[in-house]
Amino acid sequence: MDTGANYYWRFLDGDVESLTLIVKEYKDGLILYINSYVNNIYLAEDLMQETFFKLVTKKPRFKGKSSFKTWLYAIARNVTIDYLRHDSKVSLSPVEDMESYIKDEENLERLYINNESKIILHKAIATLKAEYRQVLWLVYFENFSNDQAALVMNKSKRQIENLLFRAKQSLKSVLNTEGLSYEEL
Repeated sequence: MDTGANYYWRFLDGDVESLTLIVKEYKDGLILYINSYVNNIYLAEDLMQETFFKLVTKKPRFKGKSSFKTWLYAIARNVTIDYLRHDSKVSLSPVEDMESYIKDEENLERLYINNESKIILHKAIATLKAEYRQVLWLVYFENFSNDQAALVMNKSKRQIENLLFRAKQSLKSVLNTEGLSYEEL
């Protein structure tokens, strides 16, 4: 059985410590997944917190139709899309602050993606269209199946397969322009 689901059900039964275990297990991956939508690591952290806040306050029912991780990522996606629809505002930040934001984002990436080839790959993925980044992240970094990725992204399995194909072709093109071989990674 899915440990995330067990923790969530324990949380619903009153075990507050199990929520801490859920947050520890999924927070980093959620931040980077949400960042593929918003392209702002601080906003991604806020939206990750909003996702967990929604679990605590709304206590949505987990029916077990998918893995807990798939269900949680779908909630994060919905929280992010709601933010982008309703709350996103153009914010002007001083250039000096942008350097700090970039450094913090790179530090988080380095903690989560630990070897050099994965960092190169991650930077190449960051240049792709948002939909391509999301599908590649879910399938290759979070090890979601195509069915699970389809649930999170609200697409059909066939659409996910097509997106993956186009995303890999686009990634191969980016890596080739950087002088790297797709097969080396």
